[in-house]
Amino acid sequence: MADTVLYEVSDGLATITLNRPEAMNALNVAAKVALRDAAQEAAADDGVRAILLTAAGDRAFCVGQDLKEHIGVLQAQEPGSGGGVMSTVREHYNPIVRALAHAAKPVVAAVNGIAAGAGFGFALAADYRIVADTAAFNTSFAGVALTADSGISWTLPRVVGPSRAADLLLFPRSIDARQAYEWGIANRLVPLAELRAEAEKTARSLAEGPTLAYASLKESLAHGLSHSLDEALEKEDELQSRAGASQDHAIAVRAFVDKQKPRYVGR
Repeated sequence: MADTVLYEVSDGLATITLNRPEAMNALNVAAKVALRDAAQEAAADDGVRAILLTAAGDRAFCVGQDLKEHIGVLQAQEPGSGGGVMSTVREHYNPIVRALAHAAKPVVAAVNGIAAGAGFGFALAADYRIVADTAAFNTSFAGVALTADSGISWTLPRVVGPSRAADLLLFPRSIDARQAYEWGIANRLVPLAELRAEAEKTARSLAEGPTLAYASLKESLAHGLSHSLDEALEKEDELQSRAGASQDHAIAVRAFVDKQKPRYVGR
């Protein structure tokens, strides 16, 4: 992996760290490629049982597209040639969001500072967001005459509701960590100094948990958002049958009877 993104696996936890703090972790091409590759590798690796997405520095989680690099690409593009410059959505942003959202394992985002544009989108693609009390969120897109990408048109209204999502997209501005918590963008709010430790503790607890059950919960929640009650009940039946036949379920029941802590195997 390029050093714009750091990737480490330890005891079933894959930690992906955006590593351009001097540029507020803005996404140049090298960072987007490295983040895409890291997210896909973590999602595909059966030895990885949880993913922690975080960022270096104290100021920013990720401010989205590196506009200094972007303007050079725009200037080199033939005027009126259309969306060639935005092929990054198809080549980078979409695969990153799919890898995080569809990973058959829980994804925790530790948001240490401003999360804007695609950075906001990547945080929303995680299953659980632990946010520093100094962090902020901004959709940013309309501010540079762009529309939504990085999954925000799907994730944001499901988190804050359609009306608030429209407000944040049409009138981009930073909302602070407290408001993000009140609106459900942040699952947990912690002091900045405690963020990394709390996020790692949470992610490790998930990595030690019943991975197959977590994967089924992710699938069930995503399915339920776009299907009828009867279809959701059928999906629950399907997924519960799978979970009930797993080694982890047998381990959990035996541990409960024996009054022991279960040691899950993720199968």
